[in-house]
Amino acid sequence: MAKSNEPIWWSMFSAGGVMSAFFVPALIVITAIAVPAGWISAEGLRELVQHPITRIFLFVVIALSLFHWAHRFKFAMEDLGLKQLGRFLDIFCYGSAIVITIIAAAKLVTL
Repeated sequence: MAKSNEPIWWSMFSAGGVMSAFFVPALIVITAIAVPAGWISAEGLRELVQHPITRIFLFVVIALSLFHWAHRFKFAMEDLGLKQLGRFLDIFCYGSAIVITIIAAAKLVTL
């Protein structure tokens, strides 16, 4: 049997889907509704983001959501008939997810 790294991508895909479904709507409500409406002060949100556990949480949600996108986008492109670009799609999708995850980590560290 040939060894494959496919289970790694599928596990990150499913974890990203769960994290996105549970936490992204709450993050949108907090940042796009609660702060502008004055329910939460911008300074209070800034203090919350300064906490290391919050930064780790945001990193995990961002990273797993990106890998969920990468896997879904790759297979959507293959379903649209671009299967012959398989290796390029792998590098583009997963590479983009990795690069943006690194950028997000750098931003979260410097907040």
